[in-house]
Amino acid sequence: MFLGFGEVMMRVAPEHKLRLRQVLPGRVEITWGGGEANVCASLAMFGNQVRYVSALPDNTLAESLKTSLRGLGVDTSQILTRAGRLGVYYVECGANQRGSTVLYDRAYSSVSLAEASEYDFASILEGVHWLHISGITPAVSRQAYEANLELVKQAKEAGVEISCDLNFRKKLWKWHPDIQGQELARQCMAEVLPFVDLVIGNEEDAADVLDIHPVDTDVTAGHLNVAAYKDVAQQIVAKYSNVKRVAITLRESISADHNNWGAMLYDAEGTAVFSPLNHEGEYESFKIGHIVDRVGGGDSFASGLLHALNDSRYDTLQAVLDFAVAASCLKHSIKGDFNYVSVAEVEALAGGNASGRVQR
Repeated sequence: MFLGFGEVMMRVAPEHKLRLRQVLPGRVEITWGGGEANVCASLAMFGNQVRYVSALPDNTLAESLKTSLRGLGVDTSQILTRAGRLGVYYVECGANQRGSTVLYDRAYSSVSLAEASEYDFASILEGVHWLHISGITPAVSRQAYEANLELVKQAKEAGVEISCDLNFRKKLWKWHPDIQGQELARQCMAEVLPFVDLVIGNEEDAADVLDIHPVDTDVTAGHLNVAAYKDVAQQIVAKYSNVKRVAITLRESISADHNNWGAMLYDAEGTAVFSPLNHEGEYESFKIGHIVDRVGGGDSFASGLLHALNDSRYDTLQAVLDFAVAASCLKHSIKGDFNYVSVAEVEALAGGNASGRVQR
């Protein structure tokens, strides 16, 4: 069974690609979202046994959220109910040269207030073989950071494999009175990473969280030196000898509507593979135009990676990565945080069927 731990929130977004000030007061779309929950939802839709743990208030909003997760096949029985509120985040999907924007409203959420001692981690870990965490939840509060770290420690003692998506969020990491932002993230994640088997990040996370920088890369200009990320992965493994694999998504943002998308997967034994590959076997990113919603793209990659790593049908690193990259490519066509795609759809794209033709 897979386990995810983190904060899941109410997601508020204008319809289409409108801005909040255009629609308020008025109609908005309400869905659910949160890095670890997004991964759990996708894993369940791929047919895996999945448990999600968080802390939520005792009200109708929280019950509706849990009902939605259960409807996708996620076990919510270990979610902690306590005082606090449901966190909210507002998102405006970008268009052309206007990037997407996110506004957080997470103060005093149940997760941010819950102490590590409130969770029954022994029961939570029962039957679990893989734990997925991220760098988002520890950024919310001291309590959330300490609960996350305690769960990681107990999971490792229980022999559970652990994946961590670095997920640096510069708008968070403000809970320490003396240290904030990037420095706080680096100190806290340095306590977590010695327990992690699989590190996942995007093209910026290694620099932001680990101070490891790829050469000849300018993310803001949309230019990536793809080959340099093997060296980044090697430095991560050298720094944390417990890490068995490093996966890095490679996004070139041409505009909010057009991104080039791919990834690298590195094995600690020294093998690096890239996806997607062209007919000559060389890396050539997916050219994703007319993006519907890119939020959750990294989470859809993580879920695809975890699914394929734990399915013997994907018997090479290349097959694993191909599945993960195809899953995340498809997510860009779906509104909301959750990636509502099937294994068959992902495998079709990974196998080269990218025409988008009607399936009858």
